[in-house]
Amino acid sequence: MSFNLIMLSFLTALSAVLIISKPSVAVFLSIDCGGSNSSTYKDERSIVWTGDNAYIHSDEVFPTLKKNCYTILDLDKGQRVLVRATFFYGNYDGKNFAPTFELHFDGNFWATVTTSNFTYVVEEAIYVVKGNATNICLAQTHPDQAPFISALELRSLDAEMYSNVGMNHALFLENRIAHSANQTVRNETDAIDVSAAKDHPPQVVLQNAVGTIGTAWGIGIQTTGLGSKKVPIFIIAYFSEVVRLNSTQKRSIEIVIDNEQFSNDFSPPFGSVLEVYITNITASSNTSFTVGVAAASSLPPIINAHEFYSISNALTEGTNNRDVEGLSALRKEFDVLKQWSVVTRLPSSFTWKWVECNADAIPLNFGLSGSLPDFSSMDVLQKIDLHNNSLNGTIPDFLGSFPDLLLLNLADNRFNGSVPTSLSKNKNLTLMVSGNCLSGMTCKAANVPPPPKQQSPDTPPPPTPNSGSQNSGDSKSVDMLQIILGVGVQISLLSLLLRNF
Repeated sequence: MSFNLIMLSFLTALSAVLIISKPSVAVFLSIDCGGSNSSTYKDERSIVWTGDNAYIHSDEVFPTLKKNCYTILDLDKGQRVLVRATFFYGNYDGKNFAPTFELHFDGNFWATVTTSNFTYVVEEAIYVVKGNATNICLAQTHPDQAPFISALELRSLDAEMYSNVGMNHALFLENRIAHSANQTVRNETDAIDVSAAKDHPPQVVLQNAVGTIGTAWGIGIQTTGLGSKKVPIFIIAYFSEVVRLNSTQKRSIEIVIDNEQFSNDFSPPFGSVLEVYITNITASSNTSFTVGVAAASSLPPIINAHEFYSISNALTEGTNNRDVEGLSALRKEFDVLKQWSVVTRLPSSFTWKWVECNADAIPLNFGLSGSLPDFSSMDVLQKIDLHNNSLNGTIPDFLGSFPDLLLLNLADNRFNGSVPTSLSKNKNLTLMVSGNCLSGMTCKAANVPPPPKQQSPDTPPPPTPNSGSQNSGDSKSVDMLQIILGVGVQISLLSLLLRNF
């Protein structure tokens, strides 16, 4: 987490020696998006970076898809993490047209990313994961503007860090300032590469402070990043006295918001740090935050650092783990589905094309062959439509275990054997199995291409036919998978072109 230098008029810099404890870090991950997965490297700040192949679900470009995601595993449910996404367009595609798109995490809107030819865009969020993984997703919002990402970082945080904000809300960084710092603070001076005593600000940040030249002046806290509409905010301001005061000196500070006193007066401690929280209020770019002095203060105000966040709406609960297990089984079995991430719930405009939450979507064509994997963990399925594929083997018994199943369409596949009694005797189920090779049915012959004719050395070979296609006008649309979920399941598609610079 960077603390950026800010120049303030009428301010003086102070410094002292202060030692604070370092937090533990369970996960410290830095992904060079588009980098080679086979090698890592260490940058000038001693941060180790790795390629992204292990964290994305496709190795090709899919310009027709709306979303794509990075999945970071091996997290603990209830763990608070900081995620930082960096974007640098730099005209990498030669179009000289910096795209705009959306950033999401675990089914929640994060930010609208407006990139630039020449400047970095950095988005940072702090939130509690609700499973053992988190998904960071890019969403295409304009058909001619392909999203990309340059770097993605994740840091796990100690349990007490940023705990003043509840687990059902995320923090979105608006600005972070180390007042009077003469450098950007990263990693070697910040144990977890984030700011955050309870929130573990970097030691070097608390060894410096900025103050005004007299008690008549106050220190403003920037509202950079906020819009004109008021939103819930959270500010942490760090105060540490950097000189030992004598008995005649007193520094008494108060926080003023829009010319109204917000806090009781307080005195920064020497040799330790005081964190002051500003929360349970809304603010906009027009709101003023000032660090001033109380009437009894003989010394001007100081501040060491501050962090300014906006607070998200309530976070989604995400997808039920049992549904994730079922979807993972399908993706593992069928290569054509592996481009889709198994992720938490997202807005309906980005849902999977082969998983539905209602009956309005139009089925798409997928080529599925082989036997069905067990996805019975998705126990609130109401409709399963697998017709017009090349699925074979016996009809699995697990298909009779769905308590709410109303429709099962297995027509026009290559199933053999008998229909399980759990399906055939289910009076509430509409079952479609025609066009298979089941007991008592006449099996249709598989379309096997004839052996090639003998060719003379001078005769060119015939053109290769398209695999699995039929040219007859009455042939049915093939290769379809459609699974319709009930209201108890909330699954969404994350798919979108990733172009990494």
